[in-house]
Amino acid sequence: MHLDVVDLRNFYYRTQLGRAAQRAIRDQVLKLWPEAKGQTVLGFGFAVPLLRPYLEQSRRVIGLMPGQQGVMHWPVGAENVAVLCEETAWPIETGHADKLIVMHGLETSENPSAVLDECWRVLGPGGQAIVIVPNRAGMWARRDATPFGVGSPYSLTQLETQMKRHLFIPERHRAALYQPPSEKRFWLKTGPFWEKYGSRISARIAGGVLIAEFSKRTHAPVQPGLPDVVKHPLRVLDGIVKPDAKPV
Repeated sequence: MHLDVVDLRNFYYRTQLGRAAQRAIRDQVLKLWPEAKGQTVLGFGFAVPLLRPYLEQSRRVIGLMPGQQGVMHWPVGAENVAVLCEETAWPIETGHADKLIVMHGLETSENPSAVLDECWRVLGPGGQAIVIVPNRAGMWARRDATPFGVGSPYSLTQLETQMKRHLFIPERHRAALYQPPSEKRFWLKTGPFWEKYGSRISARIAGGVLIAEFSKRTHAPVQPGLPDVVKHPLRVLDGIVKPDAKPV
């Protein structure tokens, strides 16, 4: 079930907890991708809060928002780069993107397999994707008052397994949202402390969201047993007498 774009906008831009979540996740994304100079960067779902650092340096930035969610003008006060689309049919040419960020687009989809097919299609050779999903073991997935309490949360193993099935190679992973999903002043004030030291506890268990980087696989996988088949071909024609090549 997709969230409404108005609810997402209000959370990330009009609440203290949402702004803190936006900052914590964006900081981790920038550690993975500090720049994207001259590249085409896409965001799917509600990834626009994470795209702002790439607006000036990238060749092009596009925020894709599924129809079930709705679309809004973004960025505010500038030329719009947000596009409404079918979640399984993006208006992007095949192999056009260099980088892709997915947030609130996979765990809320009724057809995540088709979404990942689109992710693979739009990325060019060597393209990279960052997928952000609620952590099944984290506190944020257990509270439906935030966007990360909606949809199907993942463990890192589950996410990587699903991505591998769609020809993506896991590269690096991080976590964020170690502070509790609370609007109480104490937790908001100490949020930077929890984000700074939370990863030392566990990147898989304590963080509210998983942030995983993947690269597009473009070569055929090596299947086990194939060399043995080649070394020992079937002798189905053994025993057949060769025809006489003498002229009649």
